[in-house]
Amino acid sequence: MGTWNSRGLRGSSLEELINYSNEMYQEEGLALIQKIPTPIKPITIDKQTRHITLAYFDQKSTVDYIGVVQGIPICFDAKECAKETFPLANIHEHQVSFMREFERQGGIAFLIIYYTAKEEYYYMPFSHMERFWLRMKHGGRKSVTYEEIDKTYQIGHRKNVPIHYLTMIQKDLEHRDTETDSKMEEL
Repeated sequence: MGTWNSRGLRGSSLEELINYSNEMYQEEGLALIQKIPTPIKPITIDKQTRHITLAYFDQKSTVDYIGVVQGIPICFDAKECAKETFPLANIHEHQVSFMREFERQGGIAFLIIYYTAKEEYYYMPFSHMERFWLRMKHGGRKSVTYEEIDKTYQIGHRKNVPIHYLTMIQKDLEHRDTETDSKMEEL
């Protein structure tokens, strides 16, 4: 279990940008996406200020965000990467299981990965993430290199939306439709 002090603010600027993007989407009537708070168990509370000064993560969280875009359920996790390799240790087994089940129920699951040194944001469809995850589980590489990231899923920005990931959801949906059409042709 991590502690509040050591992990509580990691990734906060990425989350702030995503939260703001989600607010803009909601204002425009495009989507309703909520940040899922990570449950914590307070250990030390400053009696004068009544602030939590030390806490542990109480239970495993699923994903960072969940919601609906134009009637399509989505869930995703936001990750930062300081180097050119994204460690798969940043994704937990229970998160992969949740995302897999979410997709089986007709939703769309994905990651938003921010490469801080390059100042680039990428949408990673669950199918890509799962492929890398399974490779690791079968003894392969324990990270995803920057070169392996599908650059066609780079997330841009729009007027009031700093991380405009809805366009990537559309691309993901179109790709899924193409795969379905190809499978139907094979029959």
